[in-house]
Amino acid sequence: MTDTTGTPDVATFRVADMSCSHCVGAIRTALSKRLPGADVAIDLASKTVRVAADGAAAEAAIREAGYEPVRQAG
Repeated sequence: MTDTTGTPDVATFRVADMSCSHCVGAIRTALSKRLPGADVAIDLASKTVRVAADGAAAEAAIREAGYEPVRQAG
């Protein structure tokens, strides 16, 4: 989804149950299937996932991968 200026939404999630590189891979795969071509940045150390795409779809993809994302403000 994009705003009226054509800029994609950027959603940041805290994923407290993301604990290893396997988790990172599972989340990245789920996001790439649901939102092909989306810009995704995952930081295991801070347990955050940033997606430049539809935040609701990103949240659903992370949940379907078996994780509990919490959307961060901003």
